[in-house]
Amino acid sequence: MKLLVVKFGGTSVGSLERIYNSAKRVVEKLKEGYKVVVVSSAMAGETDRLINLAKQIEPLPSERELDMLISTGEQQAIALFAMTLQKLGVPAVSLCGWQVPIITDKIHTKARIQKIGVQRLKNLLQEGYTPVVAGFQGVTEDWEITTLGRGGSDLSAVALAYALGADCEIYTDVEGVFTADPRIVPNARKIPVISYEEMLEMASLGAKVMQARSIEFAMKYGVRIHVRSSFTDNEGTWIVPEEEVMEKSVVRAITLERNESRITVVRVPDKPGIAYSIFKALGDAHIVVDMIVQNVSHEGYTDMSFTVNKADAPKAEEIVRKVAQSIGAKEVVRDDRIAKVSVVGIGMRSSYGTAAKMFEVLYKNGINIMAISTSEIKISCLIEDKYGELAVRELHQAFIEEGEEVKVVNEP
Repeated sequence: MKLLVVKFGGTSVGSLERIYNSAKRVVEKLKEGYKVVVVSSAMAGETDRLINLAKQIEPLPSERELDMLISTGEQQAIALFAMTLQKLGVPAVSLCGWQVPIITDKIHTKARIQKIGVQRLKNLLQEGYTPVVAGFQGVTEDWEITTLGRGGSDLSAVALAYALGADCEIYTDVEGVFTADPRIVPNARKIPVISYEEMLEMASLGAKVMQARSIEFAMKYGVRIHVRSSFTDNEGTWIVPEEEVMEKSVVRAITLERNESRITVVRVPDKPGIAYSIFKALGDAHIVVDMIVQNVSHEGYTDMSFTVNKADAPKAEEIVRKVAQSIGAKEVVRDDRIAKVSVVGIGMRSSYGTAAKMFEVLYKNGINIMAISTSEIKISCLIEDKYGELAVRELHQAFIEEGEEVKVVNEP
């Protein structure tokens, strides 16, 4: 069988009309000779609506009950999608994550997939059915409903593609991956082919096209992904191994992440074990920490800052306040008005001058840098949120539109 997993994001199933249009795409793939497994997100805005309902009851709701609640968004969407396919003459059956099953660990709201049972899907495909699977959700070994984190439907699709040995198409509201968010930079360019490494950095740094964990999974297991729009027939962006990327620009894209908060622990005793006590408590709560900055010690005390996802910020602040009290820190301050702007490109591995050029652009636009982090293929700067879009536009102008002045060395 020619197998294809197609995933439709929330905007692609945001109304009955859009579900119908997405279902017609599935019919076209079936006519091309593919056996298709559909993965669907919840209808646009539904997950946020459910989370807001929960927070009206309790600002920090039980994560177990939250998973039970928000997983219903996908269940609605897959039932409507399967009904639409049936109306179009396609035998279809909707399946929740637990019916596949997609088995996860026990970490609610950000569970990790442990194994996937594919026999039921294979049987349905052999019998002529098109399965429509709920993205974003799974089940533990003891039948507790879990979810895979925001954007987790991408991970569901990539994992199913790997398990079935299928190709993977991700349908969204944009035509692919761009050199910057087109809503911020109108003349941003579509990237035809991008490496797993670049896409992973972009996804983790604020690019909303795909969930970072889904790219990490695809890179580990070699799943090729085609990201394309559900509203046009244009070719999208292929996400592939680095060796398949012919063009290796020094800077491939500029990203902006506004979904982080900075937490600062003020006047921390500067002695061994303090950082461990703070980050051990956060790790035990399954909170991912990004940038970390510790000031130079003064009179035996220092300040320590770090960033976390905004959704985790209230919980992280609560945890850190308890630790701060036990270690004798002065206070804990949280700032939600920050942004992280980044330049990304695999060509940075063998280039010089990228950091200087980035810092020059920010300096000339009066943008102060609060923190810096780097990897082989990215440089990120923490700045005030109000300067986020300006920074993206100016960096895109300098690195993408005007051509890269940075020279690549050690070329083969």
